[in-house]
Amino acid sequence: MTACATQTAAASGATRRSGFNIAADGSYAACLTQGGDPDGTGWFPERWTLNGPEPYTVPLPGPRPEAADSQVLPLPDGRVLIRRRTAERHDLALIYPTGPGTGELPVGFLHGESVRLLPALPCGTVYALVYAGGRSTVWLVHGGPGLEQRAEIDGHCTGGVWLDRTGRMLALDRTHEGRTKTITVDPVTGTTSPLLQITEESDDRLLLADPDSKLLLVRSNAPGTDRLGWGVLDSRRPVRFPECLREPDGAAAIEPLAIQPGQLLMPEACAVVLRILGRAVLWRPAARALWPLPTPPGWLVGCAWWSSGGTLRLPYARPEQPYGVRDITSDALVSPLPRPPRPEPSTPAPTAAPVSRVLPLRQAPIAAVG
Repeated sequence: MTACATQTAAASGATRRSGFNIAADGSYAACLTQGGDPDGTGWFPERWTLNGPEPYTVPLPGPRPEAADSQVLPLPDGRVLIRRRTAERHDLALIYPTGPGTGELPVGFLHGESVRLLPALPCGTVYALVYAGGRSTVWLVHGGPGLEQRAEIDGHCTGGVWLDRTGRMLALDRTHEGRTKTITVDPVTGTTSPLLQITEESDDRLLLADPDSKLLLVRSNAPGTDRLGWGVLDSRRPVRFPECLREPDGAAAIEPLAIQPGQLLMPEACAVVLRILGRAVLWRPAARALWPLPTPPGWLVGCAWWSSGGTLRLPYARPEQPYGVRDITSDALVSPLPRPPRPEPSTPAPTAAPVSRVLPLRQAPIAAVG
């Protein structure tokens, strides 16, 4: 999942948190929390444990406060991978609680104008995306014998969405020769291929994907202004830009946060959590409407995780309850949205009939907006 925006300090004295991330299996989360020095302005890592009957947090302060741009990534084994920017490089380390203190295991360092940890795979493997000198590289930083460069790509790559759970299809948004298009990278072989190209002249980015339903959430200016749309991986159908997802004046005010898992090959029936101006709403392609969700007070805006059992989890923090999670069951999430009609049984085609070729998403034309 993507990191949430910084939770600002309220007049009531709420603690500020930044870069909240939840592990792929939902067991742990990690963020930076303000208050890591005597005057209360520094930052320190904090781990949330989410796989027990009640969530609880463990502070992981180091010998000095962290910089606000440090990045923390929780792993399924309870450790936290942290990236720190220094004067000339980006240092990586594993941190973990050791009684009253914080243990730290150095991992190595990377050089680059920008270095960003990508979402960890369910097995705990982590890659990093590095940009330097007009080229992007993908590095294995955890889950192997050491730091290893796995792919090199012309242009400036951003984003980072896994299209599978095995770590063989990483989607990156590549800006090259004045255009931004989504490509896929196989970090094992280093090979790349185009994924999203709605028109030759459009800037197309992949925001979120689900390996089960193959649902893709994209942002593109192909309709004339930046719009949020959806498509299906390896589908003959075009990318669509629903009216209910139209943003005022082309402003990027809608952010997809989490896609309902387990909807095997049923993209139109798949529910999606969106953030709209600080509130969480539910949307599904078949419904063509938005449904407000009961967002808890103190919600860490932008943070949501959907369990394999269908429960949506929204973490929050407020002065009287500094850590908590609101669970919303699948019945409450799906019942307000009408399900798509069941398809009529189809008659098997004659064996001599030609088989339709699957049209890659990058070749799909723009559908009428609706």
